[in-house]
Amino acid sequence: MQYLITFLEGIISFISPCILPMLPVYISYFAGDEENKKYVLPRAISFVLGFTLVFSLLGVFAGTLGAFLSKYQIAVNIVSGAIVILFGLSYLDIIPLNFLKGMKAGRKADSIISAFIFGVVYSVSLTPCVGAFLGSAIMMASSSGSAIKGFFLLLIYSMGLGIPFILSAVLISRLGGVFTFIKKHYRIINIISGIFLIVVGVLMALGLMNRLIAVL
Repeated sequence: MQYLITFLEGIISFISPCILPMLPVYISYFAGDEENKKYVLPRAISFVLGFTLVFSLLGVFAGTLGAFLSKYQIAVNIVSGAIVILFGLSYLDIIPLNFLKGMKAGRKADSIISAFIFGVVYSVSLTPCVGAFLGSAIMMASSSGSAIKGFFLLLIYSMGLGIPFILSAVLISRLGGVFTFIKKHYRIINIISGIFLIVVGVLMALGLMNRLIAVL
């Protein structure tokens, strides 16, 4: 259940208002001129692997920290859940958290290695843009109290963010209508996203997430 939630959080992060509109710009970093179009896919995959590495290590850190705090599991659940609820309220524009928004374009990746490094470095820029859902995944990793589980939770989150990115890099010319539809309904998407985060936060704070996982 937790893995499904973090995967969905990754997908929702991808369609956030500060990533999706910039997608053609990101892909142009990998494509370059016309004769380099064939390098888009391997470079996009390398880029995704770059930020996946960083986010997965964050999961290990959060899980390890949660393990040290396992004796205070109730407090960890409450604090983690409260933070996720706060992220949800920010998506609903009830409590503005400007540091969760915004990302600027940067350099160009002209090889698989540079694309990987680009992904590692750019994860720092991605963090404020996907901050609410990334933060939720990290809080979930922390409450799990396991470095290994924390690693896999953030790995699954990165897959949710990275898989549509890779597909878009290959199919960008065919997805214009889909992107336009999403952009027109950003407000509805944000409301659904905010409610989703609040529900997850409440379940975490009440300690019901682990019970739900056990049942499923």
